[in-house]
Amino acid sequence: MTFPETGSVDTRSSTPEADFGLRHAELARGYGGAGDPADPDQVQAMQMVLHLPKLDPPPRSALLAAAATAVVVLCMDPRVGPEGPWAERYLRWKRSRIRKVARRARGAQWLAANEVDGVTVDVGGAQARAFVPSAVGEVDPRIKRLQIGGTDLAHDDPGPTDPELPVLWVNSALEMTLGKAAAQVGHASMLLAGALPEELVRRWAEREFHCAVREADGVRWRELSARVSAGTAVAVRDAGFTEVAPGSLTVIAVPAEAW
Repeated sequence: MTFPETGSVDTRSSTPEADFGLRHAELARGYGGAGDPADPDQVQAMQMVLHLPKLDPPPRSALLAAAATAVVVLCMDPRVGPEGPWAERYLRWKRSRIRKVARRARGAQWLAANEVDGVTVDVGGAQARAFVPSAVGEVDPRIKRLQIGGTDLAHDDPGPTDPELPVLWVNSALEMTLGKAAAQVGHASMLLAGALPEELVRRWAEREFHCAVREADGVRWRELSARVSAGTAVAVRDAGFTEVAPGSLTVIAVPAEAW
């Protein structure tokens, strides 16, 4: 499969069925172009929260899959579409830089976080919430107080992937923390949705935008990089604000085998 060229977006009002296409077309436009504002507090970012209970935390791969799914679900939510209540905030972020900030919560903090505008996803008991983007200086206090760094999770081996789900391959050589990896797989899921034809995105939506996250060793990474060059996979190239060098390829997203 070679991904199609992206085109312009018709933002005229339409039927709910067509609105799906408009939301996908907005993703297909790509992102960026607006640049950063002069005031650092007005930099746009999507906040994400990972549910990390103290007892019996979920596997790392499942939590990353929940984070990635939450991002693409929010990007395809009707509320970010034309005339939706979240549209203005979403587009202000998406048309600048797709910065994401991953935090962690448990107990009462997690319950409070779920009161803030966003979407929560559960993947095999692992939960993550993606929030409607905002300026970093305007983050809701219930989110702003949550810790960004800290607790990590051990790498796990979840076994074979479901051929009906896309796979997001994380570059293991970079040794990213859980929070950094969560932001990167979130980038990957929305980029993949924008790169795929609308028909396949609709098929993905039937699976609630679930995906698999796996670690790629050096050999696998070279194979995946070849797919990116061939146009059959999409890669996330990090800006280098945290943890990794600018220009590093962090995640490569591959469509479901069954598609």
